[in-house]
Amino acid sequence: MPLNSQENKKLTEKLTLVDSHCHLDFPDFAAELDAVVERARGVGIARLVTISTRVARHAAVLAIAERCADVYCSVGTHPHYAHEEPDVTAADLVARTRHPKVVAIGEAGLDYHYDNSPRDAQERGFRTHIAAARASGLPLVIHSREADADTARILEEEMGQGAFPAVLHCFTGGADLARRAVALGHFISFTGILTFKNSNALRAIAAALPADRILVETDAPYLAPGRFRGKRNEPAYVVETAKVLAETRGVALEEIARQTSENFFRLFGKVPRPASADEFDHPPKLDAPAA
Repeated sequence: MPLNSQENKKLTEKLTLVDSHCHLDFPDFAAELDAVVERARGVGIARLVTISTRVARHAAVLAIAERCADVYCSVGTHPHYAHEEPDVTAADLVARTRHPKVVAIGEAGLDYHYDNSPRDAQERGFRTHIAAARASGLPLVIHSREADADTARILEEEMGQGAFPAVLHCFTGGADLARRAVALGHFISFTGILTFKNSNALRAIAAALPADRILVETDAPYLAPGRFRGKRNEPAYVVETAKVLAETRGVALEEIARQTSENFFRLFGKVPRPASADEFDHPPKLDAPAA
């Protein structure tokens, strides 16, 4: 028997999740974007944020956000491309945030694993994006890979110039970076990496963080969680990361869904909360679709 609207509303309020970071503009999704978004809706993913990697290609990211009611976007330059967009200014970024669907700055930061862009260019871009987050009040989505010390240093230096909201996305850093980021008031977001067998150290960090500072994401099409490892990731699979985060922290899955969603809407304050269960075409279920 189908749920009536009141029962559906209660279920949705209990089980809503958010994918705070995905890349729906990537070619991996071109052939079935609508189906991917629908599958996310079908398991109770209320909001998705598709993340910009190049300002020069922001129009494509924004077009997806405009096309899909549940999808919002950021604007920014990934550290891999910092050297390609050295002339992007904080004012340029802030101007693009005037669109109602642009809800964050980034992703920007430091990537010392690949070093695709010179490190000085990465740092300049990082600081430019921090300035834009400070000016706009929108959260900065931070990419930090094998750059813990410099990431923490820059965040602490810049916080001394004025506060700004931020999340360290796809967190794979050490406990010290997590501690210093949280001390600045920032958030920590986990991907499917949390579910990998060799991620014990990361799970220990996730277990110790304050409940009001944790988020979940997919970083789709990358980093499919353990159950789907080796396949293309998609927003519906954020459920799997939420399950492992709940187990890691010793709480119910429903509590992780509630807490991470509440944290998301506090950080991404420009994103409207779901008005009711009527936004969903299907009753949400905290179970990812079969591969």
